Amino acid sequence: MGRVGLGVAVGCAAVTCAIAAALVARRASARARWRRAVALLREFEEGCATPPARLRQVVDAMVVEMHAGLASDGGSKLKMLLTFVDALPSGSEEGVYYSIDLGGTNFRVLRVQVGAGSVIVNQKVEQQPIPEELTKGTTEGLFNFVALALKNFLEGEDDQDGKMALGFTFSFPVRQISVSSGSLIRWTKGFSIRDTVGRDVAQCLNEALANCGLNVRVTALVNDTVGTLALGHYYDEDTVAAVIIGSGTNACYIERTDAIIKCQGLLTNSGGMVVNMEWGNFWSSHLPRTPYDILLDDETHNRNDQGFEKMISGMYLGEIARLVFHRMAQESDVFGDAADSLSNPFILSTPFLAAIREDDSPDLSEVRRILQEHLKIPDAPLKTRRLVVKVCDIVTRRAARLAAAGIVGILKKLGRDGSGAASSGRGRGQPRRTVVAIEGGLYQGYPVFREYLDEALVEILGEEVARNVTLRVTEDGSGVGAALLAAVHSSNRQQQGGPI
Repeated sequence: MGRVGLGVAVGCAAVTCAIAAALVARRASARARWRRAVALLREFEEGCATPPARLRQVVDAMVVEMHAGLASDGGSKLKMLLTFVDALPSGSEEGVYYSIDLGGTNFRVLRVQVGAGSVIVNQKVEQQPIPEELTKGTTEGLFNFVALALKNFLEGEDDQDGKMALGFTFSFPVRQISVSSGSLIRWTKGFSIRDTVGRDVAQCLNEALANCGLNVRVTALVNDTVGTLALGHYYDEDTVAAVIIGSGTNACYIERTDAIIKCQGLLTNSGGMVVNMEWGNFWSSHLPRTPYDILLDDETHNRNDQGFEKMISGMYLGEIARLVFHRMAQESDVFGDAADSLSNPFILSTPFLAAIREDDSPDLSEVRRILQEHLKIPDAPLKTRRLVVKVCDIVTRRAARLAAAGIVGILKKLGRDGSGAASSGRGRGQPRRTVVAIEGGLYQGYPVFREYLDEALVEILGEEVARNVTLRVTEDGSGVGAALLAAVHSSNRQQQGGPI
């Protein structure tokens, strides 16, 4: 071989070696970046861990906070608000009752006809949007609008003899004064009518109804969680608590009046009262908080509040996953050049998170579609799609198991967790059948979430005790439940409803 040929050969070899070295380096770099993504996943999974021992710590912390909230206002992250509901539907109610459900930019009017034996004979519902100008206008403007809608709804009804009882579900923070009255603490959900704050919202509605010529009055002012408890108790008198796990979350339960220390001397006909926990604001050092939860809290308008809700409710689960994906995109190349699209807060809603987790196709085709269409991540390989599913699973599992711990906290406060005695120290008793009414899209519409929650209940309580606990799905506690409470707390309440 001549010198020229030899030089060419050496040059080619050098180029080949350089190319090979570059490929090896690129592969090594890609493997390193993938390992970083996997490391972030493992860190997140460890940070979200909820072994049974930790869940029992959360249970105990919940009970402590419940006691503190019952002892004094402001003594706990749990508000433990009195509802003055001391009687719940028993299934013996009969007649026609109405309710108004006002909790957002739409409101509903309901007519519910009930018969003895826990039978809802007939139900009529109308929904109307609230014009945006009314959400920022005057008290009279809003409530006159609602009253007029009820008047139009009642036209043609043949059951308007005498004063009609009305259940009013008002899903904004209210300080209850009686079962049929309460003052607005503050507006949420985009409402900002200044002159309503501090006023009795039931009285505002009653005045508007009178101005419309309606012989109707509010006999029960409730929030949606209390309505869910009422509906659950209507079908099953062993129902002692209610939980809503949807876009938001809350719980209420039946408490002995002598355990409500902040209102010593409080008397009720039944010796019990429904307490609205406002458990979304629960907090404990035992909750598994990660850096992503801190980032989420920092970007919300209610920083340092609603810590429990931000871990378990549908409003936030998709955003937690999005924050994990964004960090992965910044520190690895698993999502290509998608860091910018993943930087948009709340771009991943919880329904998409649920769809990702429940995709059981061999190639995770639904995951690929969601990544492409909603997160602007094209051509994600299968191993990346599997990583995405895993993140969504971790978020879901933690939320469901913490929700289960919250439920067991209520049961333990009531002495129904199998520990042998109520937290007040009132002695032992045989295991009692216990029903918790549950409502909300996460539990009802997300099977994986439901399975994880049910599984955690058994882990915390043990199989023997868990057999005595039933989670019963209810639908429309905020509407039907409020109408039933109107029946119980109407002028003929002595013949209807039952003690709690």
